[in-house]
Amino acid sequence: MAASVIVAEIGIDMARFPSSAHLISWAGLCPKSDESAGKRRSTRVRKSGAWLKTTLVQCAWAATRTKGTYLRAQFLRLRSRRGPKKAIVAVAASILTAVYFMLKNDATYQDLGSDHFDRADRTKTANRLLRKLGELGYTVEIKQAA
Repeated sequence: MAASVIVAEIGIDMARFPSSAHLISWAGLCPKSDESAGKRRSTRVRKSGAWLKTTLVQCAWAATRTKGTYLRAQFLRLRSRRGPKKAIVAVAASILTAVYFMLKNDATYQDLGSDHFDRADRTKTANRLLRKLGELGYTVEIKQAA
């Protein structure tokens, strides 16, 4: 049902959108960049068509409940910093990005996996975990595994 709503709203010809960012902006899933004199005023997403954005957010909620997927890992990572509502809009934007490239390149969906963010930068993950242990009152020495 969601696929038919998405195709009905955006069509299958992706030539009219120069990039996936243009499609996300057209769908109303990117936050505003309202800043003046170094002060942020609003980062709300704009109102847009009721069908596309609503369907993508519902799909995002369902996708975050599927264990072992990239979309769940992204949601959990963003929810801790931004809150669940902003995180779910980001997941919906990721779904729309995937749809854009699937329609543009006539490809199938390839999930990056739940450990994508851990694989991306292992030292960053190790430093984050060390900092967490330090906050909990532990002292840790690191040695490279053989």
